[in-house]
Amino acid sequence: MQVEYQAPLQRLNTFGIAARARCLVRVRSEDDVRALLRQPGWDWQHTFILGGGSNIVLAGDVQRTVLKVEIPGRRLLREDERGWLVEAGAGERWHDFVVWTLQQGWPGLENLALIPGTVGAAPVQNIGAYGVELQDRFHSLDAIDLETGETFTLHHEHCAFGYRDSVFKHDRPGARGMGLRGRALITRVRFWLPRRWRPELSYQDLQRKVAETGIQQPSPWQVLEWVCAIRRAKLPDPAVLGNAGSFFKNPTVTAEQCADIIGRDPRVVHYPMPDGSVKLAAGWLIDACGWRGKTVGRAGVYEKQALVLVNRGGPQDPCSGGEVMTLARLIQTSVYERFGIRLEPEPVCVG
Repeated sequence: MQVEYQAPLQRLNTFGIAARARCLVRVRSEDDVRALLRQPGWDWQHTFILGGGSNIVLAGDVQRTVLKVEIPGRRLLREDERGWLVEAGAGERWHDFVVWTLQQGWPGLENLALIPGTVGAAPVQNIGAYGVELQDRFHSLDAIDLETGETFTLHHEHCAFGYRDSVFKHDRPGARGMGLRGRALITRVRFWLPRRWRPELSYQDLQRKVAETGIQQPSPWQVLEWVCAIRRAKLPDPAVLGNAGSFFKNPTVTAEQCADIIGRDPRVVHYPMPDGSVKLAAGWLIDACGWRGKTVGRAGVYEKQALVLVNRGGPQDPCSGGEVMTLARLIQTSVYERFGIRLEPEPVCVG
């Protein structure tokens, strides 16, 4: 267990916001967590769990104890005629894990390629892209209760997965309730990858790749290459331009609400859902309000994708979390005033 005091966090968040942690603990094994829980004065309610730092906005210095999860490991647990059960440590980089599964001949995660962050953070957010969500491949996970020190396992039915949502994003409602925000430190995650694989190509961007290449039945590697190319064309590399990926969730409305918006602006990008609701493209709504390429202080809206907020400051003069959240609130206000839609941020504001 490595402990650092007044630790700089600028390189530990993809937005590149400069801030410090009063105390940073690098967690590299389950034993590290148990040792931490035995420390005098331990209080799980004054901790913050940090994965790859790809879904946070630091509003200032963090006074809580930051637990930087760096647990490694990748392995095949079971193989049969139906598929493969694979496991990864929570500290593994997500994209590296996706590539590794394909290298082993186990397809199924290729649509989720190039999503920043770690394996342990993936179930928290229920990450998703291009027609696949983590919940579609999720099997189970192990975690440690930071209050009791108990190790426990959660399967799919326990995680309350929703659109960019899970049990790990909600407070515990009762003594044995299932809200686990801040209390459960995920250590290992397992995925079931069916042997009967078929490419998921329902998204328009992937359909364009099919039309451009003439490849009607792409291989898993081909899908991964397409997804990476699409993401790189739309989203900035955090190593070059700080960002937290898609900043707002795509809002879901009723069919009647969507019809009303279409009546006012027939160009609105929307996707009918199986339950009869309609998902609207948040990036289109923001773009329609004129925000693409605009800046507030040192925070800006990416010129190639209005859904992405970026750090316009340099490494020595980065934007602040306050500037990012001010810009986000201005965008929310303008979208609500024009469309009557309240956009919900994806990143967590920490400070």
